[in-house]
Amino acid sequence: MKHLPTCVRKNPKMSVFLLGLVVAVIATLLETLRQRYMNYLVYADSTLDFWNGINPYTQRFVDEHGRFFLYTPVFSVLYAPIAFLPKWLGSFVWNLGNYSLFALSVFTLPKQYEAYKLKIFLFLLLILEQSVFSFQFNIVVAYCFLFAFTLLERGKVFWAVLLIMISTTTKVYGVVELLLLFCYQRPIRNLCYAAFLGVFLLILPALKTGFDGLLPCYENWWNMLTTHQSDTYYTSLLYAYPLRYVLDHYRIVQLITIGVVVAVFFWQYRRWPDFKFRATTLGVLMGWIIVFGDSSETHTYLIALAGYMLWYWLQAEHTLFDKVLFWALFVFFGIVPVDAFVPVSVHEFLNNTLYIDIYLFTLTWCKMTLSLWRG
Repeated sequence: MKHLPTCVRKNPKMSVFLLGLVVAVIATLLETLRQRYMNYLVYADSTLDFWNGINPYTQRFVDEHGRFFLYTPVFSVLYAPIAFLPKWLGSFVWNLGNYSLFALSVFTLPKQYEAYKLKIFLFLLLILEQSVFSFQFNIVVAYCFLFAFTLLERGKVFWAVLLIMISTTTKVYGVVELLLLFCYQRPIRNLCYAAFLGVFLLILPALKTGFDGLLPCYENWWNMLTTHQSDTYYTSLLYAYPLRYVLDHYRIVQLITIGVVVAVFFWQYRRWPDFKFRATTLGVLMGWIIVFGDSSETHTYLIALAGYMLWYWLQAEHTLFDKVLFWALFVFFGIVPVDAFVPVSVHEFLNNTLYIDIYLFTLTWCKMTLSLWRG
């Protein structure tokens, strides 16, 4: 340590953050100059369509952008401040803002993680940069989960629920965190917050559509969500061979697995006051939405791995198996998907043919869930 620069020794968190920020700036610049920022264009153009009275949930939009827009009308309201910026500026605001907020969500985690925050950020940094490189929304989902948890632990329930409901009403994932509200004082009040804020957010698009046009707007979104077809390969257990053949009824699998988690949660109600139990519950929920998701991608595992970090660093001891799994996850989600580190053909074979990444995290999720039961 004595050979490191003074600034690094005094504030390693800031040093790592700035290093990652430089990478994020370079990635954003390269992709913007090469006009390979399609995810950002989908967000921005769909929002502009909404405000111009044009339906973004159409085949026309898919043909023009090469992908579906599946976010809710609420997203188009909240995204407006970025969408109305010049494209080159908006892409930087989006990427660098998300990178910074994610870092802040890690570095402001509850005090129980104080000794591990830098390790958590370092573990997640490579997959975070992958998400930045492709302008992913999953960064927002991940830091909403983390910020909401920290706010709940600090007694700021209203603001925590607001973040949960923003995540829920834009990309549904956040709804699972509502389960944690039972662990804190006055759960009925907390759920009333969720109901009030949910309704408030859902009617926000009426600012443009009016109340008469609100329901048809949601119908357009729902029809696109339920009828779109895609040959895209997704990185979840539901798409991994050979299980893909026996998991055709994936909704049943999803309901059974989340049902098990919810049942264990309420069975263990005496442990609700225990911080470790609450953090483990959140980690299991963040993992579930990805490993059993029907549209998960490698970048999306930022959410699941952030939840895994909440669980991992609270364990009293780490066995050899735990350590091997830890580094295997880091390699197969952080290093293998990066073309600069591993040839694309090798990545394709390891993760898209053998499905090593999916099975590794599924094993991890099962271990986390088992610890939720056993304590």
